[in-house]
Amino acid sequence: MGRVIDEPNLRERFHIFRDRFHAGELLAKILQKHIDLENVILFAIPAGGVPVGYMISQKLGIPMDVVIVRKIQVPWDPEAGFGAISWDGEVLLNESLVRQLGLSQDEIQECIERTMEGIRSRFRKFRGDKPMPDVRDKTVILVDDGLASGFTMLVAVKSMKKRKPKRIIVATPTGSVNAIKLLSGWVDDLLCLNIRSTPIFAVADAYQNWYDLTDEEVKDLLKRTINFKN
Repeated sequence: MGRVIDEPNLRERFHIFRDRFHAGELLAKILQKHIDLENVILFAIPAGGVPVGYMISQKLGIPMDVVIVRKIQVPWDPEAGFGAISWDGEVLLNESLVRQLGLSQDEIQECIERTMEGIRSRFRKFRGDKPMPDVRDKTVILVDDGLASGFTMLVAVKSMKKRKPKRIIVATPTGSVNAIKLLSGWVDDLLCLNIRSTPIFAVADAYQNWYDLTDEEVKDLLKRTINFKN
């Protein structure tokens, strides 16, 4: 079980962060306090994780990259997901939810293939021909703007583990109790400023200014980071 670090005075609170950049600033402070930042590389999950990761990278002077992972959408409800897939084809299904939804194997496979098409498109859009960096024996920090179910982050963790990093750390501004429990058994450290146990959890409820980032906004932030300047 990994170490869970949060901010006790922020537990169960709403609308804490002005925006994702502000959340990244606060996360940078707690990372600097608790984590050895030698030989570190940060990976943000687009879209929402990129401004958070960008601020951490800028404040701490550590290299930033991106990992492309996506939830597998429920066919009749695109806002809901029954699992997640990573850029390298790692698939993670929420088996209990799959049973509740009554999805057939053909329906599941069709959803997986559609999601992989989207991942390949985003990979080309954000990374082009740039190869994934070697993380062997490094400390990897995975960042998103929040953890609702935790499945999207978990599939990123599982894919990263195959690349033999020294340590894996998840850093996020806000997360549900269930997501924290799910992920803490897979990582060395999990930093989450705002943990909430509300029956219905929305990442957006931690932010005063919440909006969907465009692909152009993501690409613009990436161009300003060390790893993507060239």
